[in-house]
Amino acid sequence: MRAVPGAPDDLALALELADAADAITMARFRAADLVVETKPDLTPVSEADRAVEQALREHLATRRPQDTVFGEEYGATAETDHIGAHPARRWIVDPIDGTKGYVRGMQVWATLLALEQDGEMVLGVVSAPAMGRRWWALRGDGAFTSDVKGDPRPIRVSAVRELGDAQMCFGGFEEWRQTDHLGVLLALSESCWRTRGYGDFWQYMLVAEGAAEIALDPAAALWDLAAPMVVVQEAGGGFTDFGGSATAAGGSGIGSNGLVHEAARRILAGE
Repeated sequence: MRAVPGAPDDLALALELADAADAITMARFRAADLVVETKPDLTPVSEADRAVEQALREHLATRRPQDTVFGEEYGATAETDHIGAHPARRWIVDPIDGTKGYVRGMQVWATLLALEQDGEMVLGVVSAPAMGRRWWALRGDGAFTSDVKGDPRPIRVSAVRELGDAQMCFGGFEEWRQTDHLGVLLALSESCWRTRGYGDFWQYMLVAEGAAEIALDPAAALWDLAAPMVVVQEAGGGFTDFGGSATAAGGSGIGSNGLVHEAARRILAGE
C-alpha cells in the first residue's frame, strides 16, 4: 500500500505500522496450524492478534517513546491510560478487527490504528490486506482509500437526505439481542430503503465511501471505533454513540453520512 505524498510524520508512521501488521496477519491467514485461544470474555484471540499488537508496541516504543498505547490484547502502557484520563498522546490499536472471521478464513478483517491527542482522535488507519484495501484519515485533511492496484483517492459520504432512501449496515443479530436492541434495529430497518449485514470496520468504510448511509454497533470498545470514527468524520459524515455523544468510547456506535444521522439515532434511542 502507498502512503500519501507529503503526509505528516504521524500518518506516515501509522501507514508503516499498518504495513508491518499486514505482513504478520497475512502470513498466518488460513494457516492450518494457526493457534486460537478463548479469552475470559469468551471471544477468540489468535496468535496473529497478539503478534501484531506486540510488534506495533515495539515499533512505537522506538519511534514514539513518549506516547502511550492502548490495545485490545495488552491494555494500557501507563497508569494515566485508565478510563476518564487522557494522556497527551496515545495510540489505540485493534490488531485484528474481525477475529472471528479471520480464524474461519473469511477475508473481512482489518488492523485498526488511531492516534488520540489531548482527548481528540486525530488520525485513523484501517488496513484490510485480505480485501486488498486500506483507508485512512488525518484530522482536517480529509479521508482516503487505496487498493493494491491503484493510487490513493479521496472518499466522501453520500448526499442521501431521507431515511427512506438510505442503505443501512449492521453486524449479526447476536449483539442486538444481547443488548436488548433488536426491536429498535428492526424499527430502523423498516424506515430505510435497504439493509445489508456488513459488520465490523467494513460497514463504516462503506459509509465513508458513500456506498451506504448508516453503520451500527450496539456494543463496541474504543479500539473498535476510534479509527473508523476519524475516517467517517473526515469523509464528511457523522459519528456518535447511541446517546448522541461524538465519541468512540461510548460503548456503541452510529456512523452515517450525517444527513440521516439524527433521524436514525432517535429511532435507536427509542425517542
